[in-house]
Amino acid sequence: MREDEYLLEETAVRKLLDEVREGRLPVDDALKMIKGLSYEDIGFACIDHHRGLRKGLSEVIYGEGKRAEDIIAIMERMDAQGENILVTRVDSAKAAKIQEIFPESVFHGAARALTFERSRKSPGGKGTILVLTAGTSDIPVAEEAAVTARFMGNQVETIYDVGVSGVHRVLGHWDRLNEAAVIIVVAGMEGALPSVVGGLVDCPVIAVPTSVGYGASFQGITALLGMLNSCAAGVTVVNIDNGFGAGYAAGIINRT
Repeated sequence: MREDEYLLEETAVRKLLDEVREGRLPVDDALKMIKGLSYEDIGFACIDHHRGLRKGLSEVIYGEGKRAEDIIAIMERMDAQGENILVTRVDSAKAAKIQEIFPESVFHGAARALTFERSRKSPGGKGTILVLTAGTSDIPVAEEAAVTARFMGNQVETIYDVGVSGVHRVLGHWDRLNEAAVIIVVAGMEGALPSVVGGLVDCPVIAVPTSVGYGASFQGITALLGMLNSCAAGVTVVNIDNGFGAGYAAGIINRT
């Protein structure tokens, strides 16, 4: 952000605060206006510092396709604003470079994600978010969902490898299924598990198709179409391999 942009933004904020103090602008109206302000242009990225004010979670950095030094530059500006940071789709080599600058950050290898938290949120929300997978090959996507939901301050539990080829396995977790506030179901192949779970519980079910499977799975398209055509009510679907999107949606649903 250039100095003149910062001064213009500070002037606008001060004007809003003066109007609130003088009673000419209601607090709620001022809050709505402030939510639309404040992004920082660092040349190759425009960082939305007010994402947390609008959405309840700071801007998340998508690490794939970015150089480690670019991720670090974004993180430094976010850290200067006191924001907690989540980086998704980051490999171990990039994570190692990031941790040289941010040694307190945590790399979640299975999830391919990195978190940096100055002020960790205590688990909250209406209840527990439960993450299921059909098979063990779906775990990386499920872990991305779990890391995201925990980063948002939710209590998260996981149950892995309970797909429909042995449906008695998921039925063996009946109590945990019915105690969950939101359930994320991650599956590849034919993508049948979300329909099974959706027919058993009364909470929202978020289905995540994965690119796991042989040729006719078409890198997850078969699972995606199967989930979109689920006959179970209350099942919603995110994009292929989008564990982050599922974790984020579950976090919003579970918010008090």
